[in-house]
Amino acid sequence: MPFTAPRGPTDEEFVELVHAAWPSLYRTAVLLVREHALAEDLVQTALARTYSHWHRIRDTGAAQAYARRAMVNATTSMFRRRSFRSERPTGQMPEPPAREPDPAERLDVLAALAQLPPRQRAVVVLRFYEDLSVAETAQALGISDGTVKSQTSDALRRLRSLLGDAVDLPGDRPATTARSSSTRSTATPGGHHD
Repeated sequence: MPFTAPRGPTDEEFVELVHAAWPSLYRTAVLLVREHALAEDLVQTALARTYSHWHRIRDTGAAQAYARRAMVNATTSMFRRRSFRSERPTGQMPEPPAREPDPAERLDVLAALAQLPPRQRAVVVLRFYEDLSVAETAQALGISDGTVKSQTSDALRRLRSLLGDAVDLPGDRPATTARSSSTRSTATPGGHHD
């Protein structure tokens, strides 16, 4: 029998990955950089890097995680290349919180996220918006579990100082649901529970 090399994923499977992964990658990128055009560029860069390694990917199920890692790496590289700050602190405290989360509260949280250092922002976005575990976040960022935990703690402390009592943050109250035996929190920085 003639030897045939193992088949890598097809271009059609890559197109499927793009359609499946784009919304999540784009949302994460927007939360990290707060500019829609730049977020699109970062997602495209990540997907281009993923495609350049596509022939080596054997598990298409892991391809979305690979693309997320490529996007986070592209974001980190961008922050390293330049001093990136599109927002300027205003010195104004957020408005008092409404009983129900509203669009203004979401904007306050996004503005506070933008004031975090890039790594802390990435940790918060991956942990609480993408709902990754400590281990998954560590893998996506290429850092240790302990660093994820300390960066999460520092970021939440900073968010609390910026937002005051305007929103509920993870750790402000007991979780209302048990997701699994992992260390995932059920609250997002916007106070929403799964």
